[in-house]
Amino acid sequence: QVQLVESGGGLVQVGGSLSLSCAASGIISPINTLGWYRQPPGKERELVASFTPGRPPYYADSAKGRFTISRDNNKKTVYLQMNGLKPEDTGVYYCWAPVRGSEYWGQGTQVTVSS
Repeated sequence: QVQLVESGGGLVQVGGSLSLSCAASGIISPINTLGWYRQPPGKERELVASFTPGRPPYYADSAKGRFTISRDNNKKTVYLQMNGLKPEDTGVYYCWAPVRGSEYWGQGTQVTVSS
């Protein structure tokens, strides 16, 4: 089993910044992919960024140049630094870990960008 616990999120004005973190525990290895999805209101969940050690990080086009994903392997924690936030970044952000053919999700954290 895998447990993912997110923190961060909240309300921010357009152009502001937020930082999310996700602490993973359980059968997570140092080489496991960790990432962030988000679900805007009324829309489907979408991959925002992911980090696999030894590979370039993945960013959705909407996140490129504004978001940075990083990882602390010792703490099995993945971070998402979000700068230049826009109203369309509003949604519930979920930490994600594909492990041994299964997908695991955190409980989600709300990010609201107000104009």
